[in-house]
Amino acid sequence: MNHFEYGPEGLACEGVPLARIAAQVGTPVYVYSRATLERHFTVFRDALELSGVADPLIAYAVKANSNVAVLKVLGDLGAGADTVSEGEVRRALAAGIPGDRIVFSGVGKTRREVEFALRAGVAEINVESEPEMNLVAAVAAELGVRAKIAFRVNPDVAAGGHAKIATGKAENKFGVSFAEAARLYANASNNSALEPIGVACHIGSQITDLAPMREAFSKMRGLVEQLLGEGLSVERLDLGGGLGVPYFNMPEPPSPADFAAMVGEVTAGLPVKLAFEPGRVIAANAGVLVSEVIHVHERPEGRKFLVIDAAMNDLLRPAMYDAFHDIRPVLKREGDAGPYDVVGPICETGDTFTRDRLLPPLAAGDLVTFMSAGAYGAAMASEYNTRPLVPEVLVDGDRFAVIRARPSYEEMLARDLIPDWV
Repeated sequence: MNHFEYGPEGLACEGVPLARIAAQVGTPVYVYSRATLERHFTVFRDALELSGVADPLIAYAVKANSNVAVLKVLGDLGAGADTVSEGEVRRALAAGIPGDRIVFSGVGKTRREVEFALRAGVAEINVESEPEMNLVAAVAAELGVRAKIAFRVNPDVAAGGHAKIATGKAENKFGVSFAEAARLYANASNNSALEPIGVACHIGSQITDLAPMREAFSKMRGLVEQLLGEGLSVERLDLGGGLGVPYFNMPEPPSPADFAAMVGEVTAGLPVKLAFEPGRVIAANAGVLVSEVIHVHERPEGRKFLVIDAAMNDLLRPAMYDAFHDIRPVLKREGDAGPYDVVGPICETGDTFTRDRLLPPLAAGDLVTFMSAGAYGAAMASEYNTRPLVPEVLVDGDRFAVIRARPSYEEMLARDLIPDWV
């Protein structure tokens, strides 16, 4: 469910017409619905509770949408944060999420990042290799603290909506293998600088079938039982994220209730707390990207290019993952739908959002909306071609606020410094 519906002034986010936001903020612009963010989080949380999962840590995956205002909306509901850099830890803290609800993941943590995470008192550092375990131990010893760690384990299970977002196979870079997990856990338990509190897994993103999740979670349950059987302390099993969302052209993915029921079955009777790292399922359908049509370029052979002012630097997913986004005109248009290639102004053939998409007749000045753009949209945006970074807006009922402003060209150029010897 989302809160983007057509009203008297066209497509609106909650009580605010998108055309009004475009007029005041300009385009392209990301628009988020607070009500949708809150609903998606509470539906996920309540589904777990109904399935018998007591007091889970739901650490929202910051990489999906890292705006501090978005993080504060979720943090105020009790969400934690799954982070993969010092910068994301800082964002979570700035949003008021306490350190003991922050998980620090990632395969390439630096010494500086580990030190920052330890000083911030994060709930756990998800260790992904033996060298990283040794680094965390060394930094913790220097600081005179015991580092709470969980081992991210690679369960060798294939899942995910695209090869670039599948993370659970043995050939992927993430996590320690099952073959070494128990040994590393035992070694960490004997290290005075480390406090292993659990194990974690994350097998991919945009997963639309519960079967691979069930397989991976069952393997993780077996590992927990093995560690407990060896007399080791295990407090938490972190099952990651990855639950898919409906991108309008896809079959309906499993619901949070279906997911939670499966988790409840697989983990029933296991004497540990559970943690989850949902990202896309919370943020994707809570946001849209609004863009203006620059012109329609019709070739003699009949191909029509809908040239818009958004580009791949604003929404990278189609170019990077061949991702589908439903495209809707802000104002409904009469007439028969026809095929358009929807493209941006960047000097790359890859700056193509879709080909032969059936859309109603559109013309210069019309506004179009990319649906389900709240996750991995603004967070992956750049200033390629020296295009100003796309702004973000948060809507709450009948009011809205800019939560990341579009920089001016003067601000962008001021970041470049010319040495006095040039």
